[in-house]
Amino acid sequence: MANKDYYQTLNISKDASQEEIKKAYRKLALKYHPDANPNNKEEAEKKFKEIGEAYSVLSDPEKRARYDQFGSADTADAGAGFDFRNFYGEGMDDFGSFSDIFESFFGGGGSRRTYRREKSRKGASLRYNLDVTLKEAAFGAEKKIEIPTWQNCSHCNGTGAEPGTSKKTCPDCNGTGEMRMTQNTFFGQSINIQTCPRCKGSGQIIESPCGICHGAGKVKGRKTINVKILAGVESGHRLRLAGMGEPGENGGSPGDLFIVINVKEHPVFKRKGTEIYCNHKISLPKAVLGGETTVPTLEGNVKMKIPAGTQSNTDFRLRGKGAYKLGTKIRGDEHVRIIVEIPRSLNQKAKKLIYELAQETGEDVEKIGEKNFFEKVKETFTKK
Repeated sequence: MANKDYYQTLNISKDASQEEIKKAYRKLALKYHPDANPNNKEEAEKKFKEIGEAYSVLSDPEKRARYDQFGSADTADAGAGFDFRNFYGEGMDDFGSFSDIFESFFGGGGSRRTYRREKSRKGASLRYNLDVTLKEAAFGAEKKIEIPTWQNCSHCNGTGAEPGTSKKTCPDCNGTGEMRMTQNTFFGQSINIQTCPRCKGSGQIIESPCGICHGAGKVKGRKTINVKILAGVESGHRLRLAGMGEPGENGGSPGDLFIVINVKEHPVFKRKGTEIYCNHKISLPKAVLGGETTVPTLEGNVKMKIPAGTQSNTDFRLRGKGAYKLGTKIRGDEHVRIIVEIPRSLNQKAKKLIYELAQETGEDVEKIGEKNFFEKVKETFTKK
């Protein structure tokens, strides 16, 4: 790899500062990282190695001085025999994902960290699917729900240690929760930090586990929660109850509880936003002559006037009888579609009255009715 121009590889001038060198390397490493070039991984890896080689020399003042003096990678022995795996400690597989490339290289102190100890961890969030009625969704309600969850063990107060005993400092990691492994490479010393397998990163071990939770610090239980359903909610609406999820670990805050609303179908009403819809049947005489009918609403029955001559499928509006708009005091309307109910069976007298009505309205009575029916009606009238 003789006669390589490392300045040209990083696209910088020969008098570039260390900050400019680092900035140029970051930019090119991001561009040519193999994970960012899945369709041209082989070529990207080759370019990535060249960038790494150039940076390994120019970022070291002593190696850079020798390179500037002799003018080639061969004489600047820091660049000879460059090995991609040795430069990164353990190779591409341990290098990490594309998103954490700069954290791995520029996290500070010149060491590549593969583990960062978490002293505390937030508890898991929970989801609960809650069925509510259409009325509850429209006007709001309060409901009690019972959810299964992990709870801090009351016997050991969540410590995991039997009462009267306490956790001990892990002898393997001396309480740090980390195991450090130092590796000498051609370009210096590399420190690899991993989670302590004995204490699993907590820095402490339990010699006398709690007899109830067996050292977990948590037990399975059930929790009753009061949930306020806001007026105007719809299916899919989520309520977040902060801190009502599972407890955290190592002093971490509890998770959240998300209540997902499902509005059950109503046998009479349909809802679209704040508007409520229903069908209502009335008799033929009431449709013809008009009158008053009792209509159901979400709050009970109300009286509604029917004008004379009302046709089937006519829509009427009951103002302010719909659902609330979420977060406001605004209410929608109820839409009532009138269905004129035709009697399925009539006695002889009723049929005669319908016949007379047909005559009065100018209907061609010869072309209506069942076969032979009106012949009998005519005979009845003739006898009179």
